[in-house]
Formats: sequence, C-alpha cells, structure tokens
Amino acid sequence: MTDKVIENNQVTVMGEVISRFTYSHEVFGEGFYMINVRVPRLSDSFDTIPVMISERLLDVTENYTGMLICVNGQFRSYNRHEERKNRLVLSVFAREVEFVGQLEESAKTNQIYLDGYICKEPVYRKTPLGREIADLLLAVNRPYGKSDYIPCICWGRNARFADHFSVGSRCAIWGRIQSREYMKKIDEEHVEKRVAFEVSVSKLELVDGTERENEMLVSCQEDQTVL
Repeated sequence: MTDKVIENNQVTVMGEVISRFTYSHEVFGEGFYMINVRVPRLSDSFDTIPVMISERLLDVTENYTGMLICVNGQFRSYNRHEERKNRLVLSVFAREVEFVGQLEESAKTNQIYLDGYICKEPVYRKTPLGREIADLLLAVNRPYGKSDYIPCICWGRNARFADHFSVGSRCAIWGRIQSREYMKKIDEEHVEKRVAFEVSVSKLELVDGTERENEMLVSCQEDQTVL
C-alpha cells in the first residue's frame, strides 16, 4: 500500500541552491530543514521552489549556495495557522538528492505527476485577453491516512475540460511546479509580498474505476485555505 501511495505523487526538480538551510521541524529524532532552489523555465525566467530535506540526506550545517542540485520526492502540504485562519503551505519533500555539474539544455528540470481527487468545484475563468484558466484543488493520498492538498492551474482546452470535473472525481495530472508572487493586503494601510506555489498542468485525465477511498474523501470536505 505504501509503495502504491508514493507513486501517486512524484516530483523531480533541478536547479541552483539559493539559500542556506533553515530548521523546519523534527520527527522521532530526525530533523528536517528547508532550502530554496531556483529552477529555470523554458523562457528566461525561473521558479523559486522550497525543498524540505532530512539531516540524514545531507549535512545541513554546510553551505551549498550556488551549487546545482537534483531532487526527487513528493509535493507536500500542511496547514499553518495565521491571521485567525489556516494557510496552505507547500514544499517539495526530498527522498533523493544529488549534486550535478551542469544542467543540460534538454534536461527536464521541473516535472510532477499527481494522482488524486478533486476537493473543490473547479473555478473556470477568462483573462481580459481571453485566455481560459481553471483552478483545481487536488487531494493526494499519503501513507498513514494523511493527504496533501495541491492547487493546480489548467490552461486552454485543459481548462475547458477541467471545468466539468465534479468534487470526488479521481484525476491524474502531469505538469510542473511554479512559483508566483502576489501582494497580500494585511490591513487598510499595509500590504505584504508573498509567494504562492501551484502545479501548472500540461496534461490531465479522469481516472476510471471504483478505487475511491472514503476516508480521504471525507477529509476533502475540511476547510482548506489556499494562499
């Protein structure tokens, strides 16, 4: 069961380490730390992706800033309570880490595969220029009865297709993780720059069958606040 669950959430990111390790938390004596990785896009821009790494994978006292790294793992979420509500926090959980000499032009530096369940009604809209967009929230099973809640954004014909999905539908998604800056209004006088993370979908499909897990679907009904 565990191996099957791990297969439904697979991420590979490659890029430059742009921060030192900061402490995150500890589980059964094992410490976990965060670094930021700058991952190039096909254009000249890039995404800054947070990566969580166990102290058992790397020496977290070292400074790896400027080095190129390849991380295989999962895209995970947790709820952090702030401003009297929950905020969904996302990061790549590293299972394998490797340093590389360079990034080949043909290298797939940012790819993700998810197999999960639609948790909220899709939100379909058009930009002022007429570009079609649909936002999805996907719940992906994790071992021991937990789930990760992953925001996904679809474009064009994928957006039109996703607009017809219903809550509880099982969906497979392929794409990349992207970061997006936005301004959060704190009060009438103050705004704060924040970064949101989501999966930019390149391919998606509905999955047939009756493998829906009732306990996961119940958890889908919990109030998940994105951003």
